[in-house]
Amino acid sequence: MNFFRGVIGGQAAGPQPSGAETIQKLCDRVASSTLLEDRRDAVRALKSLSKKYRMEVGTQAMDHLINILQTDRSDSEILGYALDTLYNLICNDEEEEQDESEDAVTPIPVAGKHKNVSMPDENAQKQADDLGAQFTDTFIQDPEHVTLLLALLEEFDFHVRWPAVKLLTALLKNQCVQVQGVILVSPMGVSRLMDLLADSREVIRNDGLLLLQQLTKSNAAIQKIVAFENAFERLLDIITEEGSSDGGIVVEDCLLLLLNLLKNNSSNQNFFKEGSYIQRMKPWFEVGDDNSGWSAQKVTNLHLMLQLVRVMVSPVNSPGATASCQKSMYQCGLLQQLCTILMATGVPADILTETINTVSEVIRGSQVNQDYFASVNAPSNPPRPAIVVLLMSMVNERQPFVLRCAVLYCFQCFLYKNQKGQGEIVATLLPSTIDANSISAGQLLCGGLFSADSLSNWCAAVALAHSLQDNLTQKEQLLRVQLATSLGKPPVSLLQQCTNILSQGSKVQTRVGLLMLLCTWISNCPIAVTHFLHNQENVPFLTAQISENLGEDERLVQGLCALLLGICIYYNDNSLENNTKEKLKQLIEKRIGKENFVEKLGFITKHELYSRAAQKPQPVFPSPEQMLFDHEFTKLVKELEGMITKAVHKSSEEEKKEEEVKKTLEQHDNIVTQYKELIREQDAQIQELKEQVASMSSQNEQMHTTVTQQLSQIQQHKDQYNILKLKLGKENQSQSNSQGDGSQMNGLQTEEITQLREELEELRRQHALLQTQLGDKDALINTLRSEASQTAEGSTGGSDNTELLKELEALRSQVQSQSAEINQMKTERQELLRRAEAGSSAAVPGSDGSLDAAKIAELESRLAAQTTETERLKEEGKSSSQSRAELEQQLASATSTVAILQTEKAKLQTEVQESKKEQDDLLMLLADQDQKINSLKLRLKDLGETVDDEDDLDARDQTDDDEEDEEDED
Repeated sequence: MNFFRGVIGGQAAGPQPSGAETIQKLCDRVASSTLLEDRRDAVRALKSLSKKYRMEVGTQAMDHLINILQTDRSDSEILGYALDTLYNLICNDEEEEQDESEDAVTPIPVAGKHKNVSMPDENAQKQADDLGAQFTDTFIQDPEHVTLLLALLEEFDFHVRWPAVKLLTALLKNQCVQVQGVILVSPMGVSRLMDLLADSREVIRNDGLLLLQQLTKSNAAIQKIVAFENAFERLLDIITEEGSSDGGIVVEDCLLLLLNLLKNNSSNQNFFKEGSYIQRMKPWFEVGDDNSGWSAQKVTNLHLMLQLVRVMVSPVNSPGATASCQKSMYQCGLLQQLCTILMATGVPADILTETINTVSEVIRGSQVNQDYFASVNAPSNPPRPAIVVLLMSMVNERQPFVLRCAVLYCFQCFLYKNQKGQGEIVATLLPSTIDANSISAGQLLCGGLFSADSLSNWCAAVALAHSLQDNLTQKEQLLRVQLATSLGKPPVSLLQQCTNILSQGSKVQTRVGLLMLLCTWISNCPIAVTHFLHNQENVPFLTAQISENLGEDERLVQGLCALLLGICIYYNDNSLENNTKEKLKQLIEKRIGKENFVEKLGFITKHELYSRAAQKPQPVFPSPEQMLFDHEFTKLVKELEGMITKAVHKSSEEEKKEEEVKKTLEQHDNIVTQYKELIREQDAQIQELKEQVASMSSQNEQMHTTVTQQLSQIQQHKDQYNILKLKLGKENQSQSNSQGDGSQMNGLQTEEITQLREELEELRRQHALLQTQLGDKDALINTLRSEASQTAEGSTGGSDNTELLKELEALRSQVQSQSAEINQMKTERQELLRRAEAGSSAAVPGSDGSLDAAKIAELESRLAAQTTETERLKEEGKSSSQSRAELEQQLASATSTVAILQTEKAKLQTEVQESKKEQDDLLMLLADQDQKINSLKLRLKDLGETVDDEDDLDARDQTDDDEEDEEDED
């Protein structure tokens, strides 16, 4: 023990050993000592030397310390010393062992820790980093060492668990990917680390947060496992317990871990949304009215909270997930709370800027959220729309640059896929809607567009371009805007004013902004192209700009001028004779050259700032001078560059061919559209028929089910009936022992009654059928009567019909008498059934006593009489059915006779009519002949001829006849 006293305590006499020798002796003692106390003291000594002699302890004692962790699991004290020693060897932060409760005024996050770190010499720090990485590689060469640390985390002892957490964190800092791989494949590895968040000791819980921060960096698999280990619930609970935005460093650590879990991880984002955790974010932004005291930690916390909201609605996420999160944020009131912070006073500038960016992405592309944002008013007198207040900040050159960029981004997001908002902004520029007493968005944009500040010019131009993005209607409406440049001069259009400023040679940033506005304005709008070309100075200015050899800064302006001229060619409708497509291409070929034009046009996409702006929608620039390109404009350039190049190189014949092809394609598209509509209609009809078939199938199934149920019920009733019949038979057999043959009648009485009922029902049906047929015969007889009365004259079958009618009357009386008899029999039968049922019901309770023999005899006689009567009714029914058949035959024969008579009558009437017509014709002919004869007689008389009259001729004829008679008599 004197050796340890020399190392740890006082100074021993004699020459002092060197550090390496001391460490070697301590390592030997750790390896060879059999007493646990000796090994513990040796490890404690190594811990005290591990900072001063880091290299020596690391190279000599690493294996011995790992062996201690494996063999001395029962002693928590030696485990704690060994873990602390390993931590000192691996950790690169020299201040890590100092008091962690002391925070600097401005916390500096260094891999999850937030200390007032004094920066050491660069060379010394580099050497320390190299040592930490070297010892980390040595430790994790065997993955079992990391698994051993995970197992030690299950120890509840503070002196074991806390050093194990710190050591794992240091390993993750030095070799993150390798340690993540070991933990990922270790059974229950992540679950053990998640248990640290539930530790009641805040030191372990807080260091567990730092460990999880390192563990979840850039590893989606571990992020998913941590999220499904209920991490969101635990972290949000800790944030609430620590005071939300007013909390301390622990809240910051929780927010950093949440950002690691959610950023670029769509699965965790969806899980966060589906778990209704977005609703729990709303209380974070409920700041009080007194915003004077904003601590640095509160600013940091709120900044991270806003970043967390932006992660959920980032434009890089899938559109469906972003839209769903935006909807949830509006429904839970989170957007309303952010707008409250936006319009509040006393909010720090960086928080206000981040809030504007957050609101921008919450409303981007969401019509409902954009409409709400348009309705937000600033708490001023009089109230002004929030958009107007923000635009005032954007065009104010005294505002911070980052704030102006945030306002521009907010305005862009407000107009993104929002044609309604675009129309409202453009409407504030139109003459009919301008209000001289209030400041509108259009006035602010025009003021910024023509101000002396180049940044305001650029921002206003980009904002106006977004008001026209993909909106042909607003492009045409903006052509109506007139500006009063000065007193006494006529107003000029906004388009002309933009070209005037462009030709005056202002700053590059201003010209780039105006050229982007003009390109966006006239693209895909032939009317705007015509207005632009109508000014004779525009085309010469553009060709002059493109053809000149200027410096590096001016080459970008030349490229944009080439783009503008190319748009004028591509979207030209040839309405101006002097500026048709062909003439403009000839002008380019003569003044500029096609190759030179294409080269200048291609310089836009080769610019460094173009590539940076094309990466994401948010305008982020290091300085105002580098603010040249807009994200949406880069999309337009990418779309138009190839089309303009082809349009410039094409000849007129190729263009004609393309137009013909376009017309053919349009016709083809129209035909395809018609067929598509026809197919849609047929699909709708097929769908309706399918629905009908499905409904009918379901109805059929229901009917089958009903029939099956009814059949089963009938079968059940039959079974019950058979059971009751058997029971009744057994009871009748028991009664037959005491009552003799008289009781046999009672046993059979039920079956006979059933048969009588069935026969009665049959008779009822027959009676109803006879009545129906009788009604039909009555109607037919009435018809025959009416027809017979018409055909009675000259008809040879009149007597037969009379006889038939008499027979029918007799048959009717007979049927009526039979129906009366049947009704009487029904009454008697019902009375008999009632009596029989009363007798059968009285037979069962009387089985124990004596039954009156006279009653039984009377019932038997009645039953016999009823049976006889039934037989008689059956016979009468048969006879009536036979008579009915004979009557039907007679009626059929009478019907056929009547039909024959009617046919003969019709023929006779036709012949009479024809004979009448012939007689009339003969009479007409005779009358004509008489007239002709009389006229001839008159002419003969006039000529002096003797003409006999008709009377003389008649007398002569009579005399001749008499003479002939006399000769005959002789």
